Amino acid sequence: MTSDDIETEAGGTIDPPHQAGHVTPGTVPALMLVATPIGNLGDFSPRALAAIKAAEVVLCEDTRVTGSLLARHGVSVTLVPFHDHNEAEHTPRLIERMRGGTRFVLVSDAGMPLMSDPGYRLVRAAIEAGLTVSAVPGPNAALTALCLSGLPPHPFLFMGFLPARGGPRQAEIGKIAAMEKAGLAATLVFYEAPHRAGEALADLARGLGARQAALARELTKRFEEVVRGTLPELAARFAETPPRGEVVLVVGPPEEGSAPAADLDSMLREAMQSMSLRDAAASVAAATGLPRKAVYARALELGREG
Repeated sequence: MTSDDIETEAGGTIDPPHQAGHVTPGTVPALMLVATPIGNLGDFSPRALAAIKAAEVVLCEDTRVTGSLLARHGVSVTLVPFHDHNEAEHTPRLIERMRGGTRFVLVSDAGMPLMSDPGYRLVRAAIEAGLTVSAVPGPNAALTALCLSGLPPHPFLFMGFLPARGGPRQAEIGKIAAMEKAGLAATLVFYEAPHRAGEALADLARGLGARQAALARELTKRFEEVVRGTLPELAARFAETPPRGEVVLVVGPPEEGSAPAADLDSMLREAMQSMSLRDAAASVAAATGLPRKAVYARALELGREG
């Protein structure tokens, strides 16, 4: 296999640029981002299917998932695995193929590409190469959950997945709490694995307080459900019985009129001038009410930076 070859789902390769069908640069997008259903297959739009049929190569996270979807619609096209583990390696070769006129479509297993899915590096590289990038919009779990949550739809902040482990997750929530104390007031949207939903809700409750939230699962599917309540209520509900299916967490903004506190980083830096890192973290945690582990984790990061 040469450096210009890219492995396909069957273990073969895509034809190199001089053998592939060409288009005049600029007449059609070199790369199309195409949304796929997040559950209900009826949400696969005619324009999405047309874009895939017109492409010479479809880049996808899992060729089995995308292949099954396309087979239902009688579509046969070259599928190439494109995921977090090979995106950096494949991107330069794909850009060269695009420069040669090959048309690509990028899909994720479900929803809009790049939304907590691979593709950002490729899109950024295509833009920097002066290539045309376009999109066929469609289903998206984050926006669907936001609209169904009953919480303020704007402004909102999409956070993707929280860290899987407790310490880093609490540190990340601590950063959010610090931003809110500095004035951020937005509805927060997270993706989460169902088996971690209870722990994530508990950490969010500890770090952000008893504010309104919603857990949406199985969106657009038969057993779609949106459970609404405060963060502590949701944490208690899902502590012992994890939700089933894909999960989106939506957390309401801080209550209006709450006075912003000093920036967490500024407080830590000031405290660390006269205290040990551990004592500074404990002092700031006590002053702000933030989780001690989260404040300590942030203090460690500032210590490394400084």
